[in-house]
Amino acid sequence: METIQSRAARGRVSDAPSGHWVYRVLPRAVWPYAQLARWDRPIGWELLLWPCWWSAAMAASAYARPDDPLVSLLPSLSTLILFLVGAIAMRGAGCTYNDIVDEGIDDQVERTRSRPLPSGQVSRRQAWAFIVVQALVGLAVLLQFNSFAILLGFASLLVVAAYPFMKRITNWPQFVLGLAFSWGALMGWAVEFGDVDGPAVLLYVGSILWVIGYDTIYAHQDKEDDAIVGVRSTARLFGENTKPWLAGLYGGALMCMALAFASAQIPLVSLAGLCAAGVHMARQIVVLNIDDPDQCLRLFKSNNTVGWLIFAGLLGGAVWVALKPMV
Repeated sequence: METIQSRAARGRVSDAPSGHWVYRVLPRAVWPYAQLARWDRPIGWELLLWPCWWSAAMAASAYARPDDPLVSLLPSLSTLILFLVGAIAMRGAGCTYNDIVDEGIDDQVERTRSRPLPSGQVSRRQAWAFIVVQALVGLAVLLQFNSFAILLGFASLLVVAAYPFMKRITNWPQFVLGLAFSWGALMGWAVEFGDVDGPAVLLYVGSILWVIGYDTIYAHQDKEDDAIVGVRSTARLFGENTKPWLAGLYGGALMCMALAFASAQIPLVSLAGLCAAGVHMARQIVVLNIDDPDQCLRLFKSNNTVGWLIFAGLLGGAVWVALKPMV
């Protein structure tokens, strides 16, 4: 069987997905940077993107009237694309920064010691330069928005900078991750209205609870190594009580999102997507085996489906309002 060291020598991290386009298309010299940015693991930027798209869709159909044309009730395609590019760039920059901060810890954890920094494939100076490049892409995206949204986007950097250190000082690093990964719930509304109102705040809180839930599942993969090196997490904190905690977190997330929809007066039909997402979340809790790392990873990744369901519900509500006068 191939060892972690031999895989690192070939330019691959230990749990890199096989057959990914990164390793088929990009030159070998670029692989370490792709791994720093997690281009071979799109689930990260997908989960970062969903609060942005939810917020943009909710803002577009907020306070809808029956005589509103469909085009005005749907989020702007250009806005969605900008959020997509920004999510990929900033998730990559965040992961690179996290790897710089956690280099010493990653070297002690089986799953992460073959990453580019602890395995010596990339120097810290090169990693910092790569952060700058990705951050400039994110800045270019941010500057396309209104001044309030630009300032709000800059404010998120404080949370992003603090996150990697939280696992050393609190059992709730997933909460801080939630603050960072849910920031888009505020951004979409700010881009549309130039401020942050109650619906956006409720969506933000709901998204934070969702992030804590799914990242707790993810953290169960490394709980043994984390205990050895002293890394804290909600997975270690909740332990055998993880399922009841997840029920509370996911239930709270759905409740806050439903209140956000109601506060924004978006079409009632949009709740169908939220209900479908709730069924998916419930299934995660029922089948979860916290001692099966492979299953934990699969369930974590399945939260991309949650994102699609909620977004589809928001779009469906907009279409329903626009077509209702024709029925």
